[in-house]
Amino acid sequence: MRLGLVIDLDTCVGCHACAISCKEWNTSGTTGSLSDQNPYEKDPTGVFFNRVRSYEIGDYPHNKTVNFPMSCMQCEDAACVTVCPTGASYKRKSDGIVLIDQDKCMGCNLCAWACPYGSRELDRESGTMKKCTLCVDRIYDESLPEIDRQPSCVMTCPSSARHFGDFDDPNSNVSKLTRERNGDGLMNELGYNPTNQYLPPRLANNITIEKKKKNIVGQVKDWANELISR
Repeated sequence: MRLGLVIDLDTCVGCHACAISCKEWNTSGTTGSLSDQNPYEKDPTGVFFNRVRSYEIGDYPHNKTVNFPMSCMQCEDAACVTVCPTGASYKRKSDGIVLIDQDKCMGCNLCAWACPYGSRELDRESGTMKKCTLCVDRIYDESLPEIDRQPSCVMTCPSSARHFGDFDDPNSNVSKLTRERNGDGLMNELGYNPTNQYLPPRLANNITIEKKKKNIVGQVKDWANELISR
């Protein structure tokens, strides 16, 4: 089993509902409270497992705003696990989820420096590193209806841009979406083999491209590659 997320960059509207839902769930979940500093002052900061970045790709009039949610990619060969000096960071063999043992973590920041996706956060109050757990306490909760055993961010997304499933199952929803929409991992060239996949944005119906230029499919792939490489 290899659990992870598929994120559709074509339908994500950048509303940040995933980030807020994730913050709320994990503040009361197994990771403990996620701290905030100066929440009502000039420079508020805090611990978030999901962050949404927005980019403008292409040139006018063939441009498009793409909202790019980022969290832990649950890499198969996770650099954060490799560099951890205490063994606090580990990858579960049963489902591929990368987790942090809070009792072993000493907050040295090595995993945060090693992660190319910026998905690790140092909680100043606990002095330990924290990250997305794929809501491991929720997805295995048998007291919940099976349809609700999904990460909080997936349940909350109003545009259904986020999908959760088993990538080792070729018939799962995430495997099918990845095949049908040419999904790809972020920065595959680094060799960490991220589990999470992104579906590239498609052109809107009102955007046209001159025939002498690349066809629509080729243009979208170019834009997606440009976005992933940033």
